[in-house]
Amino acid sequence: MTGTTGARRRGRPPRTESAGTRDRILTAAREEFSERGYEKTSVRGIAKAAGVDSALVHHYFGTKDQIFEAAIAVAFAPALNAPDAVAAGPLDGVGERLTRFIFGVWENPTTRTPLLAIVRSAVNNETAAAVFRRLVAAQLLRRIAAQLDLPDAELRAELAAAQLVGCAMLRYVIKVEPLASADLEQIVARVAPVVQGHLTGP
Repeated sequence: MTGTTGARRRGRPPRTESAGTRDRILTAAREEFSERGYEKTSVRGIAKAAGVDSALVHHYFGTKDQIFEAAIAVAFAPALNAPDAVAAGPLDGVGERLTRFIFGVWENPTTRTPLLAIVRSAVNNETAAAVFRRLVAAQLLRRIAAQLDLPDAELRAELAAAQLVGCAMLRYVIKVEPLASADLEQIVARVAPVVQGHLTGP
């Protein structure tokens, strides 16, 4: 009896269980990466947290790199709407729109927690950093650049992102004062013109 149960757990789950199992694994993966970082998180630990066999984690997501990428893709999804903020009005207001959008994602506790996990993992591990770079470059920066239609658009988008990510790191990750507790409107007023300059300046 035990052998039959074990065999079933290690095999492909019934179709009715597939979606729920996959979501449970993904949720467990985000929590594990958030609490432990990339290096200390294991496929076995993710499986244990999700209440499944580790073979199922490999079945749905493949390697540890691949489940990390799937986990951060979901967590990073709100930020991927940034290109829409760029395109939502005239070019002379793009710096403020993009700054407000990105800081809005960070200010929301629901989206900030997984973002913190992503950034911490990317800073501490080159494999995680490579996954993060690939996602940001392909899904975010190139789409922003495409909206600009200006010379050196990709470099402009990267410089703007560097400004925003740097400020976010100091405010939300390192928590340097007075930036960490400064009023958001004050931050936007100072950062947006710099971002505008990167995106549309000479």
